[in-house]
Amino acid sequence: MIGYVTLGTNDLARAAKFYDAIAAELDTPRMMEVAGFIAWANPGGAAGIGLTKPFDRNPATVGNGVMVALEAKDKEQVHRLYDIALANGGTCEGPPGPRGDEGFYAGYFRDPDGNKLNAFIM
Repeated sequence: MIGYVTLGTNDLARAAKFYDAIAAELDTPRMMEVAGFIAWANPGGAAGIGLTKPFDRNPATVGNGVMVALEAKDKEQVHRLYDIALANGGTCEGPPGPRGDEGFYAGYFRDPDGNKLNAFIM
């Protein structure tokens, strides 16, 4: 249902470094790059992520209660994505581990602009 998610940034070059590293682990290339906007996706694959400076030229802010979940292939990749995020300017929002009793396993982090993400398996 979801084609892509766009997140705001105040520093596109810094944010691109963060998402290039995450996308490399997920084997997801840059799909589009135009002035002020970059998107990572596999055409015909799962939903992608785009980054942009806000069109209205106001500062990008974090959506309260908004989170983007990145589906990993296994627990090891959840840990790698979490570690990559922190090594590239992200911050911890909850280290990788089981959540609940239904086989959900996730690590939570924020990108350099404060947008919340997680890497998970179910």
